[in-house]
Amino acid sequence: MDAEIKRLRWKCRRGMKELDTVLLKYLEDLYPVANSAHRQAFASILDMPDPELWALLMGKSFSKNREIGDVVNALKCPTQT
Repeated sequence: MDAEIKRLRWKCRRGMKELDTVLLKYLEDLYPVANSAHRQAFASILDMPDPELWALLMGKSFSKNREIGDVVNALKCPTQT
């Protein structure tokens, strides 16, 4: 799993510092306890372009995928899971 975490950590590095911070916090705090569907959703989120991801986080767009929506909500409110 260490190689997977390293790969995900690298993908958390974005063009926006705000995204870096939010994504790394999720990876460190919530990813280890997330179920497989949420882990897969997080990986999908990391494949999104920054503007699309930022729109999700700002509530300007919404995902039709429930798991992605769950992870986005966790990214917005990291203390709630």
